[in-house]
Amino acid sequence: MPATPAVTTYLLPIALLAFSNIFMTFAWYGHLKFKATPLLIVIALSWLIALPEYILQVPANRLGHAVYSAAQLKTIQEVITLTVFIGFSIWYLGEPIKWNHLAGFALMVLAAWLVFLD
Repeated sequence: MPATPAVTTYLLPIALLAFSNIFMTFAWYGHLKFKATPLLIVIALSWLIALPEYILQVPANRLGHAVYSAAQLKTIQEVITLTVFIGFSIWYLGEPIKWNHLAGFALMVLAAWLVFLD
C-alpha cells in the first residue's frame, strides 16, 4: 500500500532531520576520539561532515514548514538530537548514559510535548 501524501508530508521532514542529526553529531563530537589530531584538521573534517547535514536539514525544514511551525520543527530536531546523541555516546564514544542524563533528557521531551499542545 503506497504512503498517502499526508503521511509523507509529515514523516519525510522527520526522517531528513534524523539523518541530518547523525551527520551533525559526528561533526560536533566525532573528533573526541582523536585528541592527538591537530585542531585545524579536526575543524576542516568537521565542516566536511557538516555539509551533508545541511543538505538534509535545509530541505527538511523547508518541507516540514508546510505542516509544522518553526517552533515545532526545532523541537522535533532537539528530540532527535537527544536520541541520536544517546546512541552515539554509548556506541561510538563508549561513555555511559547515567540516570541523571536520562532524567534531564526526559524533562526535555516533556518540554517538547508542551510545544505541540494546541
